[in-house]
This record gives sequence, C-alpha cells and structure tokens, in this order.
Amino acid sequence: MCRNIRQLHNFEPPATSEEVRSAALQYVRKISGASKPSRANEEAFAQAVQEVAVATQHLLDHLTTSAAPKDREVEAAKARERARTRYAATG
Repeated sequence: MCRNIRQLHNFEPPATSEEVRSAALQYVRKISGASKPSRANEEAFAQAVQEVAVATQHLLDHLTTSAAPKDREVEAAKARERARTRYAATG
C-alpha cells in the first residue's frame, strides 16, 4: 500500500473531498507507475483519478461502524510519536 494514502474512514470531522481526491491521485500514481502522465495519457489518468475518487467517496458514505470517531489531531500526534521513536532507533 502506498504510504501516502491515509485512512479516511471514521474521523471527526469527516474526510474532505480534497482528501478523497488526494488519496485517489496517489492510488492512480502508484498503480500506473507515473507521478505525472505523458501527454498521450493525461485524459485517461485524469478520468481514473475522478472515478477512483467517486468510488472512494461512495465507500466512505456507506461504511458503518460502532466505534467512536477518531480525532485527527490525536491520531496525528500518535503518528509523530511513532515516527520519532522509529527514526531515533535507526538514526
């Protein structure tokens, strides 16, 4: 899985359309093997990003959970602490 794609489900506030589009873009970049498509592939690339974003939003809109929503700031702090620990041990 691409490390730049983050979990979008069950956060308060919910994922924005920009976050969904960014995740779709990262996914299409990963599977196509190109961070920027050639001119010949621009249309197909853009269409794929749009379709993946729509499918992602549909999924997020229809998922259910009984777990309490996660707080973005708390999760970001946890991620920073994990990174600090990981890189302190290897650096």
